[in-house]
Amino acid sequence: MEGLIDTRDEYMEHIQDLLSIPISKKLYKKHLDKDKKLRELLVENDFELELKKNISLRLIRSILGQQLSTKVAQVIYDRFLNLYNNKEPKPQQVLETKDEELRGIGLSNAKVQYVKNVAAFCIENKITDAKLLKLSNEEIINQLTTIKGVGKWTVEMLLMFALGREDVFSEDDLEWPIVINPLDEIDSSLYDEYVMINTDLKLVKYYMDNNNDI
Repeated sequence: MEGLIDTRDEYMEHIQDLLSIPISKKLYKKHLDKDKKLRELLVENDFELELKKNISLRLIRSILGQQLSTKVAQVIYDRFLNLYNNKEPKPQQVLETKDEELRGIGLSNAKVQYVKNVAAFCIENKITDAKLLKLSNEEIINQLTTIKGVGKWTVEMLLMFALGREDVFSEDDLEWPIVINPLDEIDSSLYDEYVMINTDLKLVKYYMDNNNDI
């Protein structure tokens, strides 16, 4: 019968086709389009997640901007880069930077230590972009949250906005109520369904990666 998948190869090809769809553009958007207000918001704020280089520096940048507005965080980051002649520093350079220099750009004592914690961790564990790209979301979260000063939310943001991972949904993001609240009348069931879609995709990928007996 036409349309049926009869062989393992056909099945795997079908699943690969599904996973190749840009999730943020197709599956998530199709789902969120069910709500009129979200549909309008998606049209106004169309974007693509991109893979960035120098992931360890992106993590440091996240710490620099913790609890700051986007504008202030950018000012602090610009000052940080200025310490290294406006070039992106390597972890060893950051580790060797004097604490007073880092405090001089507006960092608290705690943030100075957290920044150096990241640099030291990356050196000790030989963290590279290539190494992180080979790891799953869960593996990256488990590994990086062992660094004092780095929480799950910070790593989830790193996964999305530095590693370009589209299958990440930060359920504990405190920005959700702030962003969603003005969009009253949104169907509340969408949130739970959105989480379910994300979870289902993770399960499909996990099954493909770990099962050769389909």
